[in-house]
Amino acid sequence: MALDTYPATPGLETRETGDTISSRKVEGTAVYDRAEQHLGTIESFMVNKLSGQVEYVVLQFGGLFGIGSDYFPVPWNQLRYSRNLGGYIVDLDRTVLDKAPRYAQTEEPAFDGPYGREVSDYYGTFMPI
Repeated sequence: MALDTYPATPGLETRETGDTISSRKVEGTAVYDRAEQHLGTIESFMVNKLSGQVEYVVLQFGGLFGIGSDYFPVPWNQLRYSRNLGGYIVDLDRTVLDKAPRYAQTEEPAFDGPYGREVSDYYGTFMPI
């Protein structure tokens, strides 16, 4: 039987263990700044096709009720999970995000090497895109 013909496991998207979480549960998770103020939510995350490692998340931030929001790629290693908040904390404040690389929903960038370097240079991290 081909892998994609197996029936879906009910409830899989809500399962998590101490160290793992389903991708379906990560998307939409709240992101807070270091003062535990809500910044936005994780819209999606990008996985390196070869290594299987999450490279960065796309943080949806700004706007009103998701309208007029911008999307900010943030390196995964900038986030840490808070069990108390049930979301991720990023050690950045709004002023840093205001100047960060971003795009509008209708202007999704080419997630290629030059764009990855722009993001990693801004945050001072290494992202092998």
